[in-house]
Amino acid sequence: MGLIESGITAALEHLPSRFHDDIRSALDLHFKPHGDSANWEKVLSEIPCFDDSTACFTADAVHVSTHRQIDTDLLEQQLKQLMPWRKGPWHLLGVDIDAEWRSHWKWQRLNTHITPLQQRRVLDIGCGNGYYLFRMLGEGARLALGVDPAQLFLYQFLGVQKLVPSNNAFVLPLQSANLPPFNYFDTVFSMGVLYHRRSPMDHLAELFSFLRPGGELVLETLVVPGDERTSLVPPDRYAKMVNVWFLPGIPALELWMQRIGFINVRVVDTCLTTTEEQRKTAWMTFESLNDFLHPEDPTRTIEGFPAPERAILIAKKPLRPG
Repeated sequence: MGLIESGITAALEHLPSRFHDDIRSALDLHFKPHGDSANWEKVLSEIPCFDDSTACFTADAVHVSTHRQIDTDLLEQQLKQLMPWRKGPWHLLGVDIDAEWRSHWKWQRLNTHITPLQQRRVLDIGCGNGYYLFRMLGEGARLALGVDPAQLFLYQFLGVQKLVPSNNAFVLPLQSANLPPFNYFDTVFSMGVLYHRRSPMDHLAELFSFLRPGGELVLETLVVPGDERTSLVPPDRYAKMVNVWFLPGIPALELWMQRIGFINVRVVDTCLTTTEEQRKTAWMTFESLNDFLHPEDPTRTIEGFPAPERAILIAKKPLRPG
C-alpha cells in the first residue's frame, strides 16, 4: 500500500488541514484492501518511474513521452494486467490504450460550456482512472482531486502517475458520501454517478456542500423523456446494470437541483450514447453497450427501456444562502 498511502498524503497536503482528520477517519472506516490488491500492487511496483518524461494533457489522448529507450512490449504487458480500462484514450510511452469509452467525446461536449478551469480547485466525483483529472490539469486547474471507491481504477491512475511528470492530480479511494462538506471547490464534476445513487437528492446535496459559494457544478447523467414528474425507477436492471435507481426527465432533474439550492441551472448538451462512443476493445474485453441494447430495436435497452441518453447540466451555488 506504499504508493497508495503516499498518494493520499500528497492529496492531503494540497487540502486545508481542517479536512485532514475527517478524510483520514473516512479512509480508516471505508478503505479495505481488495482481494486482488496484492497482484495490482506487484504490477504497480514493476511499472518504471520516469523523472524525465513529458506529458500533454490537452490532446484527446493523454500523451506521455520520453527520450529514454524503453521496452514498450513489457510496459504494455504490465498495463494490460490492470484491465479493464474504462476511460481513455491514453498514449503512454508508445503504448496506446483504447479504452471502452471515448471519453474525449464527452469532454468536447462540455468543455466549451463550463467556466474555464484556469487556477481553479476542481473535484471530480466518480473519477475512475483519472482520465478527466489530467484533462482538467490541461485546462489549467491548480488542483484536480478525484474520488472513486473502485480500487482497480486507483491502481490504473497510480500507474499513469509513475510515467508522467509530477503534477497536482490526486485520487482518494472513497465515495462522495464519505467526504466532509468542503465548501471549498471552485468546480465540482459528477459524471455518470447520479443514477447509481439510491437517493439522488442526497447526492445533489453532497455536491452542493463541496462547492464554495459561487462555485460551479457540472453534472452529467442518464435521463429519459418526460416532464418534471417523470422518473424511471427500473424494477430490476437497466442496460444490464443492477445499480441504477433513478433516471429522471430533464425537467424533473432541473427541479431537483433547484430544490437543493442550485441556481442558474441550464442544460448544455443531450445525446444518445452510441456504440462508437462506448464499446468493447482490446483493453476492455467484457460486455459493453452493444450487449446492453435490444438486438431487434437499438432504441431500447435489452429490458425494453429507452436506450441510454445523457444530459449535461451546469449550475451555480449561490454566493449567499437562499
